[in-house]
Amino acid sequence: MKPSTANAYREATAASVLGLVVNFSLAVVKLVGGLLGHSFALISDAANSMGDVLTSLVVLFALRVAQKPADSEHPYGHTRIEAVAGSNVAVLILVSAVWIGWEAIGRFSTTHPLPPIWTLWIAGGNAAIKESLYRYKMRIGRRTGSSAVIANAWDHRSDALCSLAVLVGLGIVRVGGPQYIWADEIAALFVVAAISWTAIKLLQQSTNELMDVQANNELVDQMRMTAIKVEGVKDIEKFRVRKSGLEYFADIHVQVDPQATVEKGHAIGHAAKEALLSEHGLLRDVLVHLEPYRPANIPNKLQ
Repeated sequence: MKPSTANAYREATAASVLGLVVNFSLAVVKLVGGLLGHSFALISDAANSMGDVLTSLVVLFALRVAQKPADSEHPYGHTRIEAVAGSNVAVLILVSAVWIGWEAIGRFSTTHPLPPIWTLWIAGGNAAIKESLYRYKMRIGRRTGSSAVIANAWDHRSDALCSLAVLVGLGIVRVGGPQYIWADEIAALFVVAAISWTAIKLLQQSTNELMDVQANNELVDQMRMTAIKVEGVKDIEKFRVRKSGLEYFADIHVQVDPQATVEKGHAIGHAAKEALLSEHGLLRDVLVHLEPYRPANIPNKLQ
């Protein structure tokens, strides 16, 4: 494994461990606060944090498996485990969202005590912590190029907004009195909507990765510029880049002088591959196919 790739895995793992510890702590605090303070919105937010704990555990497991070297059964490595794990977690999160929503709707017809003032402090503190985690993980994700960490960062931003909704709901109940007790359930339903949206986006991202969707245009263009600068490369006919976990695989069709020997063409292709692997740290492997260079104004006599 290249040093840059190993460093990306270390940073992603460290960020996931931090998220795991913080989310578990917040889940316990919100669950206890919700039960003692009679706030279903806080209980829903606690369930949201427990979903994040599950997500962090799965990401950590996937990061560990993804680093295993290729073998005879997995010649391309084990990097796709992250997408497989992510899709399963997304389904579990959606199931939990449906359960929370059902419980919240059922509580509209029941009477329950007003949440105490200290439940607002829990919601407000959670929002601040989650926003801090979002900013930290976004920096790590952008530095390592990890879409998993970036997605997890946006999940924290979603959680921060959920906690703000809980804070508003609890504030309305405290200020308005018993006749506004429904605001707590409305806040819980807002949390359900946010959880569902996050799960759907995670499922979409994981599915795209499993279907070998083309990498983002900016990254592909950067790699294309790297290859075209290699001596002997006349043009790039096709360039496909797919994401697999934290890493990427590329297939490139390089056009070379049609009069070049097989040995010369092989050397050019090898140089293009080495340039791509050395300049793009998360690129795991490159498959190079050679094509004869024929400018658009010169007909191909072989056709």
